[in-house]
Amino acid sequence: MSTVVRCGALIDGTGAEPRRDVSIAFEGERISEVGTASSRAEIDCTGLTVLPGLIDAHTHLGVVDVADDGTKNPIAVTAARMFGVARRALDAGFTTVRDAGGVDGGLAKAIELGLVDGPRVLPSGPIICQSGGHGDLRSQWMDHHHAGLPGLVRLSMPCDGADAVRAAAREAFRSGATQLKVCVSGGIISVSDHTEDTQLTMDELAAAVSEAAARGTYVMAHAHGLQGIRNALDAGVRSFEHASFLDEPTAAAMAAAGAAIVPTLTVAHLMVEHGKEWGVPDWSHDSLVRVSEGMERATRVAYDAGVRVGSGSDLLGPDQDRRGLELVLKARLLGAMGAIESATRVNAEILGLGDDTGTLEPGKRADLIAVDGDPLDEPALFDDPARVVLVVKAGRVVKDTRALVD
Repeated sequence: MSTVVRCGALIDGTGAEPRRDVSIAFEGERISEVGTASSRAEIDCTGLTVLPGLIDAHTHLGVVDVADDGTKNPIAVTAARMFGVARRALDAGFTTVRDAGGVDGGLAKAIELGLVDGPRVLPSGPIICQSGGHGDLRSQWMDHHHAGLPGLVRLSMPCDGADAVRAAAREAFRSGATQLKVCVSGGIISVSDHTEDTQLTMDELAAAVSEAAARGTYVMAHAHGLQGIRNALDAGVRSFEHASFLDEPTAAAMAAAGAAIVPTLTVAHLMVEHGKEWGVPDWSHDSLVRVSEGMERATRVAYDAGVRVGSGSDLLGPDQDRRGLELVLKARLLGAMGAIESATRVNAEILGLGDDTGTLEPGKRADLIAVDGDPLDEPALFDDPARVVLVVKAGRVVKDTRALVD
């Protein structure tokens, strides 16, 4: 017996113009039909806009206390905060996320088993970084590096040399990673490096790419600086996070290689806006502004070059309640439909899930949302989880507040 959703308007994620008076039928987890409106709809969304479930390609669900190295709070507190973040992501309409460093397979398994409400999670496990580089969480004055909380969260593994990278990659896969994350440049508020520093050698990058290929998967890279981007592209990295200082020739090479970028406009925007109240050091302000503006330029450069432009929020902390802001900011650069495609079809392709989700078509997972309003006219609604009134994940209704819509 199929379940039928009657749509007021349907934006199916393919880039096609919205359709009206359409129904979506699904049996179990899969969509069986998208066609003429049915009079026997079990889920009536007339007056609402239906879209594919949103995808966040750059999350840190486990980084719930940026001031804690895993030793200050009880494990139960960390776990509870992570579960809350996962639930909020789902409430905001995100049915799939790629975690860009932190959580391992434990959270993904808990959600898969139905023990915790949250999106489908593709974990990267701990970030592979170099000693003294972005991701090395040790104090400048101490050698100790906390190993994290196995089965829950571990942010990074500093490595030096190709053999160490291989070992770290294998450890990440052992703990449930579905892809690897490396750092090939410095970070915005890193203490011991600069944003455009080039990190990890070609041999180290090649080792990570080789280990990922052996598992049938890929490497994603934290990358601000241009030389780091070029090195990683030459080594076979497929997904570039931030890509803040991307230029036209490198974008053309990315397009030829089939690589993608995932700008994270939200975190840069919020850190510039709220840096002082969040305790972001004053010395990092100019760098934050430069990176924020650079990411906007890089988004346009990549899009114009034919590079796939994904969507990621990069939110940190215990709340992570502005996930939909990424679509609002992206809409200013790519238009509202471009932002929606970026967070649905394009993200699904980047994550290797294009045959399974990202668009509303027969045979794909029944991941869909309904929003109160027209997101093409008002993309700002994505920044308000209350405007996401229905969330269906793999054919199961996980949020339904339609009765509250005026």
